[in-house]
Amino acid sequence: MTENGKAADGVKDDKTPRTARGERTRRALLSAAAAEFGEKGFHDGSISGITRRAGCALGSFYTYFDTKDDIFRALVADMSGQVRDYVSPRIATARDGIDAERIGLLSFLEFARAHKEIYRIIDEAEFVDQAAYRAHYENTASRMAGRLRAAADKGDVRADVEEVHAWAIMGMNVFLGLRYGVWDDSRPADEIAAIANALVEKGIGPQR
Repeated sequence: MTENGKAADGVKDDKTPRTARGERTRRALLSAAAAEFGEKGFHDGSISGITRRAGCALGSFYTYFDTKDDIFRALVADMSGQVRDYVSPRIATARDGIDAERIGLLSFLEFARAHKEIYRIIDEAEFVDQAAYRAHYENTASRMAGRLRAAADKGDVRADVEEVHAWAIMGMNVFLGLRYGVWDDSRPADEIAAIANALVEKGIGPQR
């Protein structure tokens, strides 16, 4: 093993947890990293700060991650997955394609209010790991575009919806989450979602 965390032959070691206990430790480290980077930012955050928050020995960190960059990259992917896993089951209960976008925004607002650190972490990813930053938004937009196409097939939204519509709605949701999820969460989330959804319905609703 070299000091940069790679095996001597240049092949990265497998860091995937092999036991439930290992998965719990890795999860504790990711949760601690979210708190550390959310509070201090990437550059001021530290591995020792992460392990201290997680209640783990320093050696445990290197069992699952090679560097600070490595856990940050994993954290961006993990938080993106958490948003997906929180929002998707709720969207599945929607009445139709338009209602799905209302529920999607409402669920995202709820998630952002409970995990305000996500904005700082994702924003810093643009400069720390451009690939992870792009993947977060590209994957989100791809899921949204697929959802809109399925809604179009059902006649819930206009037939010409495409990727541009997905990125436009996602952009609106991102800034509404910042304004009403992180900066000020006092206004009812369902009220924000309803106002935004009226815009979506007028913009991509089926043409009668």
